[in-house]
Amino acid sequence: MIYYENLAFSNGQYHDEFKAAFASFLEDGHYVLSKRVKTFEASFAEYNKAKYCIGVGNGLDALILSMKALDLPSGSEVIVPSNTYIASILAILHCGFTPVFVEPDIVTYNISAETVEPCITKRTRAILVVHLYGKCCAMDDIVSLAEAHRLHIIEDCAQSHGAKYKGKLSGTFGIAAGFSFYPTKNLGALGDAGAVVTDDKSIAMRIQQLRNYGSIEKYKNELIGYNSRLDELQAAFLLLKLKNLNALTLHKRNLASIYLKNLKDDYIKPFISDDHFDVFHIFCVRHKRRDALRDYLLTNGIGTEIHYPTPPHHQNALKSQFNGTSFPISEEIHKTVLSLPCSMYHTEEDIYQVLERMNAF
Repeated sequence: MIYYENLAFSNGQYHDEFKAAFASFLEDGHYVLSKRVKTFEASFAEYNKAKYCIGVGNGLDALILSMKALDLPSGSEVIVPSNTYIASILAILHCGFTPVFVEPDIVTYNISAETVEPCITKRTRAILVVHLYGKCCAMDDIVSLAEAHRLHIIEDCAQSHGAKYKGKLSGTFGIAAGFSFYPTKNLGALGDAGAVVTDDKSIAMRIQQLRNYGSIEKYKNELIGYNSRLDELQAAFLLLKLKNLNALTLHKRNLASIYLKNLKDDYIKPFISDDHFDVFHIFCVRHKRRDALRDYLLTNGIGTEIHYPTPPHHQNALKSQFNGTSFPISEEIHKTVLSLPCSMYHTEEDIYQVLERMNAF
C-alpha cells in the first residue's frame, strides 16, 4: 500500500534528535516562551528573510492575530479566495470582519489582481491572499493594486513554506504572513503550531502582546489578548526540522517533476512557470471522474486525499453568510481536484507505481 502520507515514517529520521530535545526540555524546566521559542523565531525569520517572527499556537491564530494587530474598523471587508481552506475565512469572521469571496484563476487555483479588483468597495480594508498548494500568487499586480487602493495585504502561507514568486519568498509581500506548522505541512510540528512573519516592528510587538494575554511584561496587560503561544517543545522539534526544509522541498519538487513528465494528458496537471518556485505541499491534479479515479486508485493500493471536497460557501457554518451564492470556478475545482502521494515518505519508485495505475485509468 502506498499511503497518501505516513508521518511516523517521515519523522523517523528525527527520532533520536527528538528524544534528545525532549530530554533537554524536561530537565531544564523552562516550558513556556523560553529559549527554544526565541531561537526558532530568530531562525524562521532568517529563513524567510524577514525582520520578525512571532510563534503562536497554530495557523488559524496566526491569521487572527495578524488581522487583529491591524486594528481595522468593525465590519471591514476582507477579500479572500472562494476556494481556500475554511481557516482563512474563520480568521476574518473571528475578527468581526466581513469576508468577500473572490474566484480563483482556474489554471493556478490562486486569486489574481484581475479577479480582486472588481470586488473592492469603499469598505474593503485588506486582501487575504492564500498561496494554495505551495504556489505563490502572482503578487506584483496584487501589491500594485493594494497600494493603489491603500489596502493591507495579509498572506496565508500555511502551505507555502519556502515558495517564491519571481525570486521573492512567500510571506514577504504583505504587512504580515501567517504560517501553519500542522504535522502534514512541509515544515510540520508534532502537533499544532504556527507563526507570524513581518517586517513591521509595531505589528510584531502587538502580536507578541496579543498571543500572551495582551502582555509583554508579566502581570501588565495592555491589550485584550489571547493565550496562543508557540509551545516550547514544538519549537524544539521545528528547529530540528527547519535545518532540512530545503532538502525536503527539493525532494518534493523532484517527485512532482516525475509526475509532470510522465502523467498522461487526461489529467489537468499543476500549472508551472518560470516565475514560480513551487514547493508542492500538495501535488494535485484534476479529472472529471475524480471520485471514480480515487476509488480505482484505492482498490489498487494507492491512497489519495481531496483538498478540499466541499467549497467553503457550502459548509453549514457559512451558509448564513453565503446563502444562495454561487462560485462556479471554486465549485468546479472542489468537484474535480485530487491530491496524489508526494511527501518525504515517498520514493521515486512509489511515484512510478502511482503513475502506472493513473495512466491505466
